[in-house]
Parts: sequence; C-alpha cells; structure tokens
Amino acid sequence: FSTPSQNKTFFHQFSVKENWLQHRGTMNETEEIFCRVYITEHSYVSVKAQVLTSAQDILKIVAEKIQYPEEELALVTVSFSGEKRELQPNDLAISKSLESSSRMFVYRKDLTNSLNPFSENEELQQRSVRILGINTWDLALELTNFDWSLFNAIHEQELIYFTFSRQGSAENTENLSLLLQRCNEVQLWVATEILLCSQLCKRVQLVKKFIKIAAHCKAQRNLNSFFAIVMGLNTASVSRLSQTWEKIPGKFKKLFTELESLTDPSLNHKAYRDAFKKMKSPKIPFMPLLLKDVTFIHEGNKTFLDNLVNFEKLHMIADTVRSLRHCRNNQFGNEVASKEHHELKPYVHHLHVIDNQQALFELSHRIEPRV
Repeated sequence: FSTPSQNKTFFHQFSVKENWLQHRGTMNETEEIFCRVYITEHSYVSVKAQVLTSAQDILKIVAEKIQYPEEELALVTVSFSGEKRELQPNDLAISKSLESSSRMFVYRKDLTNSLNPFSENEELQQRSVRILGINTWDLALELTNFDWSLFNAIHEQELIYFTFSRQGSAENTENLSLLLQRCNEVQLWVATEILLCSQLCKRVQLVKKFIKIAAHCKAQRNLNSFFAIVMGLNTASVSRLSQTWEKIPGKFKKLFTELESLTDPSLNHKAYRDAFKKMKSPKIPFMPLLLKDVTFIHEGNKTFLDNLVNFEKLHMIADTVRSLRHCRNNQFGNEVASKEHHELKPYVHHLHVIDNQQALFELSHRIEPRV
C-alpha cells in the first residue's frame, strides 16, 4: 500500500483537472443531498433536496408521502445526546453536519412529548399499497430517469478519490455517494413495501409487480436499479415468505430466475458483464461492481515501483474509469411516463424505507409466522 504523501503525488500526476476537484470541495447552494426524515425509529422517507431547502418544503414532501395532514406535523432534530429542537417553517432543514450529529424526525403536534408517534404497527394497518395502482413500465421509467440524473452528475475522478482516499474525503465523491445510497435505498424500499403489506393476496401482487419492474429496468438498460430490486426480493426477510412465493404464478417464477441469473457473482460476474457489454449506450452500470473493479486493481498493484509511478496500474484504472464515458455516450431520451401519473414522481423520488434488518424480520414474522 502506498503512503498518503505518495497518494498525493499520484493524484497530482493522474489529475489534469484539479481545479474541478477544488471547486467541488466547496459547498454550493444548488448542491443536492439525500436527507432522511425518520417517521419511526427504523423507517424514514428519503428526500433529495437542495442544501437551502426549508423545513416547510421538506415537511410538505413527507406529509404527502405518509398521507397525513401537513398542518398536524412538525419537524424536529434530535441529537445523539438526546437534545431536541423543533424546526420552524423557514429554517434550513439540511446541513452537512446533520447526518453525523443528529437525526431529523417528523412528529404529530398533538403528541409532542412522544418521539416516535407513528408505530410500524399503526402504519401497517393504515397505509394503502399505492404502488399496485401504478403502471410498471412507467414506474421503471421514473426510476431510470432518476438514476440517470444521479449517474450523469458523477465526475470520472470521483471513482479515483473514492478508491484512493478512503479516509472520508466525501466532498470529492458526493455524486457517486448519492447513487450508491440510492441503490441501497431501492433495495430496502422493495423489502419495506412487501413486508408492510399484511394481506397475502396483495403481497403476491406486489412481488409480481416488482419482478416486472426489475425486467423493465433491465430493458431500459438501468442495471443499478435492476440489481437493487432483485437483491431486495432476495433479502432474507422477503425470501422466507413461503406462503407468498408459493402463490406466485410459474411464468413469474421463471422470469425471476432468469433475472436472478444476471446477478450471479460466479466467474467474476460473467453473466452480468457479458450482458452489459452487449447493451448499447446510454446505460447505467451496477455501480458497486465498477468500484470493486477499480479497488481490486488499486489494491492488487503497487502505485510506486522503486519510487517510480507504476503506469501500467494507472492505465488499467483509467480504462475502467473510462467505461463511464462509454455508458454516457448518448443521453437518455428522458422519455415521459405514458400517461402522467400525478403520484409517480413523488413516489419514486422520495422512497419510504425501513433501514433496520431486525425491524424487517419482525414484520416478516408478523405477516407469516414460523410454522
């Protein structure tokens, strides 16, 4: 492994656009980040918003998402030491330090003393499964348009910074981090939707729906959401639902098996790599695998040999990084959903997820107890 000072030299040699990286380091007003607004201790609504977004705007999004009157809700930040602060409508809701020092919660004004006024159980009883009324192709298209906006914003050098400076130089990898976070959230969203559905017949419909959405994401050459959905369906808390899977029609099971085979990691993800190579641009790769490739080259080869830069290693990394350019050769047509579904954009842009595996397992055992 190379030393930090050697890495600095390496960056200097590798980078012809250092000004860009310095510029990226300064936080600007239009910069967007994902902020998490917790509804219960383990579930949150993910909101992609600009740094200067007001608490009122965030609250409006969350109220619409959880189908609750906005005027009856308030936002509060809770530090890890337990200190609470209610945000006023015009307060800026997002700060870069928020994520590390505190969490943002939404609470009902009539229950101000209770931190988690919404329980997973109550939500389970009240929520309607909105996704069942949405066209699967349109939903996949909206996922793809959203992913494309994140993927298109990634600068090639973010991959280099992500690999070489693991000690949290997050300001140089912001766009990449957003896409990785999104991939993780889509996976959790699939599991959340299925596990919050207490009716067996609706749950079967949901699983079928997600299989179709995964197939559409593949057809739209969005491999990032495709992988995330398949992994969400394969989450242990979902795959154990034997009553649900038994009722899935044979043709859907067959389709899911075909889709799963693309995510097979054997022979260094050969199935995925072969299929992806054949896809024309524009296309969105499965980002964690691309990063794994760059990391593998970095860790398997010394950056300096006898105090000389190992250019062979740099060429290998450059080739891998350059594949981003190939994926973005053409722009996605930003095709619009066939008949504009008024709920579609907010539904896809602000995912509601449960981010705790224990909570997901508890829901799983509640809807289908162990026999």
